[in-house]
Amino acid sequence: MSYVTSIGLDVHARSITAVAFDPATGEVRSKRFGYAPAEVAAWTLAFDSPKAVYESGVTGFHLVRALRGLGVDCIVGAVSKMHKPAADKRKKNDRNDAEFLARQLAARNIKEVWIPDEECEAARDLSRVLEDVREDLTRAKHRLTHLLIRHGYAFDEIGPDGKRKGKWTRAHWEWIRSIELSEAAARDALDFYVSEVRHIEAQKKAIEKEIADYARADRWRGRVEALRRLKGIETMTAFSLVAEAGVFSRFESARAFSSWLGLTPSEHSSGERVSRGGIIKAGNTHLRKQLVESSWHYTRATTKRKRDQRGEEVPLAIENYAARGREAPCREAGSLCKAQSSPGGGKRGHRKRALLLGMGCGLHVGRGSRIETR
Repeated sequence: MSYVTSIGLDVHARSITAVAFDPATGEVRSKRFGYAPAEVAAWTLAFDSPKAVYESGVTGFHLVRALRGLGVDCIVGAVSKMHKPAADKRKKNDRNDAEFLARQLAARNIKEVWIPDEECEAARDLSRVLEDVREDLTRAKHRLTHLLIRHGYAFDEIGPDGKRKGKWTRAHWEWIRSIELSEAAARDALDFYVSEVRHIEAQKKAIEKEIADYARADRWRGRVEALRRLKGIETMTAFSLVAEAGVFSRFESARAFSSWLGLTPSEHSSGERVSRGGIIKAGNTHLRKQLVESSWHYTRATTKRKRDQRGEEVPLAIENYAARGREAPCREAGSLCKAQSSPGGGKRGHRKRALLLGMGCGLHVGRGSRIETR
């Protein structure tokens, strides 16, 4: 849709600063509102063929949906793609930020963010709750472990096979319950940390059950089950993938998807010199963390097809695609393992390469296997 007047919106939880810029005349007008979409819409629509933009961020997509519902052509711009001149960074305020957005929009220099519908955004919220609970559980376990270490206790039981028993197993919990600290205050602290870990574990199980139930809904089930055919991906990760991506077909290629995730290599090349480094980490952090973990399982998996224990069926083409995806990484991983033991075979470099092998294969699923149902 063509537009004449560019409207930049600097959005906060309780206020919106709007700046209108007409590139033909150079006229700039501004106004500050409370968080009142109706008032912003009325002011915006008074201009000639307006179009509005605001930065992606913590304010989410409520405003863009509200403005569109009121007849305003509004988009959300990817903040990671906006680069202010160094001189402007020392003149930061809400009005200047809004004017910067308006001028960027007038110059057609805004990278538009895909807007999820309310159901998709709600699914994102639920999957991110699980991520938060997992992080809380990790921190709670660390606090409990550190308390015991400060009092001279470290779990070091050896099993019949001669290997150290794992932490947070039944044997580990029995060991914790057997500990008797000398001071009453220390015993109270231990009881608190044990209760905290147990409480968060229960929360995690409850959230996982909620997600498993949502994943069986008609909107999500087909894509979730298709993604679960990949080694290293189960229901929780598959649901996160579908909820965060929304519509896989919006990505032109697997590389575009990996760039959105921040999993493409960084590059510092000039002239004949080509230099690439680690992943750029500029993208969807929620999925990136999960897929990095999945890739370690993926690169260790066999070429045998993954069996579904729940009796869910997916098209044979997807089954075959998932199976083909394992063949090349398994062959490559075998050569990497041999190279690790050879002179000059750096373990760290091979691990990174194996990680990218597993990730690269998994990213093709969204488009190549036609699992998109919307």
